[in-house]
Amino acid sequence: MVFGLKDLPMELVMIANDDEATPVELVGKKVVPILVKEDGTAMPESLDIVRYVDTHYGNPIIKENIRSEIEEWVGKLSKVYNHLLLPRFVKLGLAEFEKQGAIDYFVKKKTESIGDFEQNLVETDKYITIVQLLIDELSVLIKSEKALNGELSLEDIIVFPMLRNLTCVKGFQFPPKVLDYINKMAKLSKIDLYFAKAI
Repeated sequence: MVFGLKDLPMELVMIANDDEATPVELVGKKVVPILVKEDGTAMPESLDIVRYVDTHYGNPIIKENIRSEIEEWVGKLSKVYNHLLLPRFVKLGLAEFEKQGAIDYFVKKKTESIGDFEQNLVETDKYITIVQLLIDELSVLIKSEKALNGELSLEDIIVFPMLRNLTCVKGFQFPPKVLDYINKMAKLSKIDLYFAKAI
C-alpha cells in the first residue's frame, strides 16, 4: 500500500502460507510482510515497514495520528470479521494458497481461533449482520474519500486493508461513503479489490 501511494517500484514475492523456513531465515520468525531492503537486510512488521518506506523514499506523506474512535472501531471489527474472511481466503486463488499443503496448514492453524471453516461459511449471514453495523458506523468517521481523517495517516494504513479484505464477501453492502473510500484508496495505492472473486 505504501509503495503504491508513493509510486515507488518494488518486487512483490509471495511466500506460500506453509513456508516457515523463508521468513524464519529472514527475520527469525514466521511473519509477513517482510521488507528486504536494498542493502539486503530484512524488516518485519507492517507499520514499521510503512514508516521506513515513507521516511526513506521522498518526503513523508503519512501522518502518525489515529483518532481514538478509529482505534475503538478497529478493535470491534477485529473481534469478528475473521469469521467471514479466513474461510474465504483459501478459495480466492491467492498465490500463497496455490498448493494444497499451504491451504491445509492455514486451515489447521486458523481453525484454532475461529472454529470450523465450513461452519463459519454456513453462518455467513449472522456475521454479515454484525459487521454491517460496524461498517455503517464507519461512514460518519470518513472525512474524505482520499483519507479517513482528511489527510493520509496511519488510519488509512490500518483501516483500508481491513475494508479491502471484506470485498471478498459476496452480498456485503458497503454504504456509498465507505465504497467511495475503498475504490479511491485502491486506485491511489494501486491495490486490486476482491469484488470480482467474492464468495
